[in-house]
Amino acid sequence: MKITWLGQAGLMMETSGKIIIIDPYLSNSVEKIEPQNYRRVPVDESFLKVKPDIIVLTHDHMDHTDPETLEHYLPSGENITVLAPYNAWQKARKMGGTNNNYVMFNRKTSWTQDGIEFYAVKAEHSDLMGIGVIIKAEGKTYYVTGDTLYNDEIFADLPKDIDYVFLPVNGKGNNMNMVDGTKFCQKIGAKAIPMHCGLFDSFNLNDFPYENKIVPTFYKEIKL
Repeated sequence: MKITWLGQAGLMMETSGKIIIIDPYLSNSVEKIEPQNYRRVPVDESFLKVKPDIIVLTHDHMDHTDPETLEHYLPSGENITVLAPYNAWQKARKMGGTNNNYVMFNRKTSWTQDGIEFYAVKAEHSDLMGIGVIIKAEGKTYYVTGDTLYNDEIFADLPKDIDYVFLPVNGKGNNMNMVDGTKFCQKIGAKAIPMHCGLFDSFNLNDFPYENKIVPTFYKEIKL
């Protein structure tokens, strides 16, 4: 599994010849309505030319379900599977091409494709339909939390064999801060990849105090 950080909460996973893109934000659309949230890191436009097989959207906020980014993938897409909870699903299927498969991926929904297993789990966020996603591939279990606060109910949804957890630690917009993110990771016991920092703010992911972590770099492969 090759995993590249796209910035914010965006990930690109490559496995068995398939490309999965999660929550891509590769535009300046947020700045247009929230000028204080301007990009500190320019868009790498090479990622807009990627042809994904599967797109996962965890919730309907612009830095996760971004029309300006998705228009590079969906309208001319062929047989892209889009997994998204109801709010983001509605937006994606209205703007996307008719040749794609839009799967309403609410909490506790499962989807299996090309030997890759996806399972939607609870997230505690201001989009009440927001989810996290469990991905099983190549004998490993990956957990992308989506935007979320620490909430005890989340753990009941999670499998016991999580190898890697990708989580927000910016402490704003109803996301965990670094202290709560550390407690969250300690409860799961997996290797952690902190995210959702450095694009709209000056937070340093190296400050995340959880020991068993990998700090990602914009547009680079995360060496797991």
